[in-house]
Amino acid sequence: MPRKSADVVICGAGIAGISAAYHLARKGSLKKIVLVDSRPPLSLTSDKSTECYRNWWPGPGDAMVSMMNRSIDLLESMADESGNVFHLNRRGYLFATANPERVQDFIHQAEEAARFGAGPLRIHDGRRQVPPYQPDPDQGYHDQPDGADLILDPQLIREHFPYLARDTVAVIHPRRCGWFSAQQLGMYMLERARASGVELIEGSVDGVQLEAGAVAGVRLATSAGDQSISTRHFVDAAGPYLQYVAGLLELELPIYTELHAKISITDNLNLFPRNAPLLIWTDDQKLQWRPEERQAITENPELRYLLDTFPQGVHARPEGSEDSPIVLILWTYDTQPVIPCFPIETDPNYPEIALRGLARMLPRLEAYFDHPPRPFIDGGYYTKTRENRPLVGPLPVDGAWVVGALSGYGLMAGPACGELLADHVCGDALPDYSTWFLLDRYRDPSYQVLLENWGETGQL
Repeated sequence: MPRKSADVVICGAGIAGISAAYHLARKGSLKKIVLVDSRPPLSLTSDKSTECYRNWWPGPGDAMVSMMNRSIDLLESMADESGNVFHLNRRGYLFATANPERVQDFIHQAEEAARFGAGPLRIHDGRRQVPPYQPDPDQGYHDQPDGADLILDPQLIREHFPYLARDTVAVIHPRRCGWFSAQQLGMYMLERARASGVELIEGSVDGVQLEAGAVAGVRLATSAGDQSISTRHFVDAAGPYLQYVAGLLELELPIYTELHAKISITDNLNLFPRNAPLLIWTDDQKLQWRPEERQAITENPELRYLLDTFPQGVHARPEGSEDSPIVLILWTYDTQPVIPCFPIETDPNYPEIALRGLARMLPRLEAYFDHPPRPFIDGGYYTKTRENRPLVGPLPVDGAWVVGALSGYGLMAGPACGELLADHVCGDALPDYSTWFLLDRYRDPSYQVLLENWGETGQL
């Protein structure tokens, strides 16, 4: 069996593994870094998301806002360095409601995020003296406001967001948010990492060798045959296979996976606003059906769930350039834990459910009910901890590390979590937020008490 050596072996060439390799290479203290994946880089789940980012996160504590602010700093720095090769924008997220009772929720969320460092809340209700609402730019990310704008003035809502349902009573627009090209970002970091000596091996990790309870090597299965790599550092960055890889170390992580699918449609009727932020409807709803459709659904036991109340959170954004007709739509209405299986299997009614749900927010889309555009469906799995915060740091095997459980925010958090992992491995100073993401947090009795009263997780 051919044998080589490495300072670090990273299992998984998704955004987490690539970012870890990129930051380890930038530090320069560990020279031989190997990245292993049986699939092409970024091809399992990293390229299946909405590719969005935000610093808009709830507590407890400021860990998520602080970490995301750091990640966005890194995104902007890489955009500056690369000439914005991954098309970073800062259009923001737009949460909308037709329920007046949601207004206080918006205010509470914004005030909490402001305390944690997301920026100030500005309320536009037609009465207060605040700076004028500044619309988001279609492109670019510099010289934009942070914080959030809560718009309660109906005239202002109509002026800036005329496409929203007429009964919309409030919108809140967090501003240090937007989207980018995941593939371009990941490949930029990977190319920079490989230029610094990182080696990418196509293969799977079959085993981790231990000596005296510490990592001593990794066994790989590749198309060229089995390989063995001597190493003192092994990083589990396996995304939805995080638990499987932890099992090679005889560890079980406190994580689970949810299926999250998305559709893309061609908006040939030009009904979706091309200059929109990421649009999110925050109200529960029942789908719109004609009487004859409702009757047919009622008579079919397998379809009766289509008459149920669906949860908040349907969201969508334009994809591509201004003249692109593509729209991305997501709505996770089923959050039951599942075992990862590829290719994914989705609800056959998901495209129609997502389109009809989005039409509650954008009524003009009702024009597609009789002749819906042909959808393209893809998606992946969110790997999550109970409280929807990542695992970054040492595992209880000397020389073993984890960067994962990045849920639906892997792309936006990837730069900061990869940097944090590199800090851990190299023994460098750690940011204040690092303790919130350690596996050891679950051994702290005070953290267990906190978990019992956690509340909202901040997941869309």
